[in-house]
Amino acid sequence: MLHKDSKLNPFIIGKYVSDEYFCDREKETEQVKTQLFNGRNMTLIAARRIGKSGLISHVFAQPDIAKAYYTIQVDLYATNNLTEMVTVLGKEVFSQVQKQSKSWRDKFFDVITSLRVGLKLDPVSGVPTLDIGIGDISSPTMTIDQIFEYLEMADKPCIVAFDEFQQITNYPEKNVEALLRTYIQRCKKTLFIFAGSQKHMMAQMFLSPARPFYQSTSNMGLEPIPRDTYIAFAQAMFKKGAKEIDAEAVGRVYDMYYGITWYMQYMLNEMFNLTPEGGTCRVETIEVAIQNVLSAQQTFYQYVFTNIPPRQKELLFAIAKAGVAQNVTSKEFVQKYRLQSASSIQSALKGLEEKELVIGSLDKTWRIYDTFLEQYIQRYVVK
Repeated sequence: MLHKDSKLNPFIIGKYVSDEYFCDREKETEQVKTQLFNGRNMTLIAARRIGKSGLISHVFAQPDIAKAYYTIQVDLYATNNLTEMVTVLGKEVFSQVQKQSKSWRDKFFDVITSLRVGLKLDPVSGVPTLDIGIGDISSPTMTIDQIFEYLEMADKPCIVAFDEFQQITNYPEKNVEALLRTYIQRCKKTLFIFAGSQKHMMAQMFLSPARPFYQSTSNMGLEPIPRDTYIAFAQAMFKKGAKEIDAEAVGRVYDMYYGITWYMQYMLNEMFNLTPEGGTCRVETIEVAIQNVLSAQQTFYQYVFTNIPPRQKELLFAIAKAGVAQNVTSKEFVQKYRLQSASSIQSALKGLEEKELVIGSLDKTWRIYDTFLEQYIQRYVVK
């Protein structure tokens, strides 16, 4: 709940608004722009919630990019097959077309004939809308071919950014990677950004000689925003709202959430709410903010617990209790957390990783992917 004296909260969660509310990434922004202006497709690999989508939106919002290109951002995270992917892509292209030149709009259904079934006219405004469902696309390969053909006909080049691109490896259709690579190779004007959070899978897709996308892009990683930079940003945002925040408080939040942007923004959003206008947010506010955030997530986390097998749940709780778990299959770890056996841990670990509930590091340590979930387990489950 907003404090009665609070102003518009400057810590935006889950969407890009403008440069004003975007923290740093100046070097990364220029790096992406340089690759695009040189006509190179890109792969962007980084952990979830660290800011990949925000960076792409930020790049697309830059005046020189907006002037030179049409930009389309497609989130594949919730897609389960090629038809769903094509549906999402078609809708995103259409939504951008509606904002652009009339000549390009008029060609949309002339070229992408397979989407005509979804053409509807708003009964009030008479504006055409695209209302398509999964069953409306009978041949997704034909539709995607037509979409790329249409993008190539635009009066200026297009950039298509696929977010969570590794999701296509889970589609039931065979050879989706090869199919997309074939269509993308035909594009002479359209550029592509392939962003993904599953580092191992993305690396296999783009760095393995056996895969269709091998060496087809420039590769870029994304690290947390520097600590001092984020502290300065947070203090400036509080000042914008006629409030103050101690540098120590921001630093504590940064360290607690490993510098991952989404969690820091969420926490500081709540801490901003808790601070009255003219007041100063201090370290003590962090605990109240955590309690509020975890309380809001409680129902969801309880649902998560009821939908994972007992062995996986036991291991999840053990990793949460450890914070950063080392040697999870060792005799010491098994005994300390009263687990079944090393073999059962291997199986449970694989299941938790597939559900994206835990994440491993190169040093073979493991932690809970969702830091709020980790805190919830530590406070209310295992104690």
